[in-house]
Amino acid sequence: MKKTFFCVALSVATALGGLLASSVRAEDVQIDGKSYRKISVAEYRDKMKGGWIGQIAGVCWGAPTEFRFCNRIMPEDALPVWKPEMINDAFGQDDLYVEMTFLRTMEEYGLDVSIRQAGIDFANSEYPLWHANVCGRKNLRSGIAPPNSSRPEFSHCADDIDYQIESDFSGLISPGLPNNAVLMGEKFGRLMNYGDGMYAGQFVGAMYAEAFFETDVVKIIKKALDAIPAGSQYAEMVRDVLKWKEEYPDNFEDCWRKINEKYHENPNYRQWSCSGVDSDFNIDVKINGAYVLVGLLYGNGDLDETIKIATRCGQDSDCNPSSAGGVLFTTLGFSALPARFSEKLDETKVFNHTAYNFPALLDVCEKLATQAVEKEGGFVREENGENFYYIPKTEIKPSALTSCAAPTDKPIEGPEAMFSEEELAKLKFRSYSDDGALDKFFFGFRASHMGPDMNPGYREEYRGRRNVFMTHPESREVGAVLSGKATAPQNSGLRFFVSHHLSDDQSGDYELIVRIDGKERLRTVVSKDSVAADGWQEISIPFAQEGEDASSDSKEYFIEIVNQPNGWSWEAMFIADMCFCL
Repeated sequence: MKKTFFCVALSVATALGGLLASSVRAEDVQIDGKSYRKISVAEYRDKMKGGWIGQIAGVCWGAPTEFRFCNRIMPEDALPVWKPEMINDAFGQDDLYVEMTFLRTMEEYGLDVSIRQAGIDFANSEYPLWHANVCGRKNLRSGIAPPNSSRPEFSHCADDIDYQIESDFSGLISPGLPNNAVLMGEKFGRLMNYGDGMYAGQFVGAMYAEAFFETDVVKIIKKALDAIPAGSQYAEMVRDVLKWKEEYPDNFEDCWRKINEKYHENPNYRQWSCSGVDSDFNIDVKINGAYVLVGLLYGNGDLDETIKIATRCGQDSDCNPSSAGGVLFTTLGFSALPARFSEKLDETKVFNHTAYNFPALLDVCEKLATQAVEKEGGFVREENGENFYYIPKTEIKPSALTSCAAPTDKPIEGPEAMFSEEELAKLKFRSYSDDGALDKFFFGFRASHMGPDMNPGYREEYRGRRNVFMTHPESREVGAVLSGKATAPQNSGLRFFVSHHLSDDQSGDYELIVRIDGKERLRTVVSKDSVAADGWQEISIPFAQEGEDASSDSKEYFIEIVNQPNGWSWEAMFIADMCFCL
């Protein structure tokens, strides 16, 4: 029964593809001896809209499985069942809202915005980040200007997956313009990735660029391969996967094993990833990029199977089906997609940390695509009441070859290596150790074991209180610590207020631990259920323990306030109004 269903699903997908192909009006034309690709603006928008839906569906479908299957293939029965309402899980996905930061930068400053302004905007983002993204943003906030911010001299994870999962935008605004996708990589990809990490995003962007004019995924992949240096390990991986698909045409698991043997077990292909070379967990861009291709190649044009296979490959199993789904859905266009992928989408809801709901997202992409076409020497022409893009066919020019292990270029040196004072003044966030907030109102306390997620540091105001300091744990196991010595009467006590993260659709909690002179005096969970109506919880601890004599004589105390993670989800601690009270 299962096999019969698959055949029916595949036939439906193939029929949809054939129906669309018969109605596609994209074509090659010659004007004054120059070659152009012609596509109506309406068809471009339909395909671009389909690409966003594919990206959204892929990440939402795979999200419950992310990194739950490392170094092993996911059993088919471990896959979630797609439900149309799952599409609205997209609005809190970093796989989507990070790339919208880049769209916003270009919307505000134009397609030719400088990489330094792009870096300032990325540094000012307020969402949690991981891996290469967080390294790049931390460097930017420390004053290291791009493109140095992503270099291996400053980042230990420049080959992580980050720009690959954020590069979809670059192709969706570049119909038939792979060189624009390459340029976007050099501008936005270089904020956090270098070498293969950047090439991966340029490759994905180039696949989208070609998907507006081609439905054969093998041709799309081969065309995109021309957009990255042939001598890179990422290009080597693409060639390998195409070869292994020919050797094992019907069984993706055989191809997966070949990929795993070379790109997971061989440390030479995962040298510059924060996951290291021995861990089952592998965030390196090459193996995860291979899983995107496995989904596209073995999905055989079937929308569901493409996403399922990319997910079942494991590792970053929401990002990978997102990229595979986005490319495939672009080839079809929104109008040819089954309703189950979009019928429940709330088009009024705004993506977290962005200015865009779904219609606004489509509008900004169309605006930027028009700019990209014109910048590359193309134009828009009205014919019989309908607008068409005429897109010049040009030779693809990949970026220069380099790698994290052996950089072939040198870091920018001199004043240009760092943000200027004027640029630094535009940064909303600086490294928490630089802002002086603790010295201002926490009695010489110091922060340690602080993780970079959620922008730790000084807040002028949070939930009605002024002069707030936010911490975030270093890791799932290691809590952030505020510690310091204070002299106070023995009959007094420590008092402060704490709060937790709260947004429209996310609520965080954490375990608060307070130690005085090395002795644990409090351990409690701070959450929406523990705080008062104003969002704050008062903490009051006498210095003298029960049974101890307390006098008005002063004594020096060593105080530790620990923000201990208890689930690794929105674990920020906000603390304010510390004092010693009788």
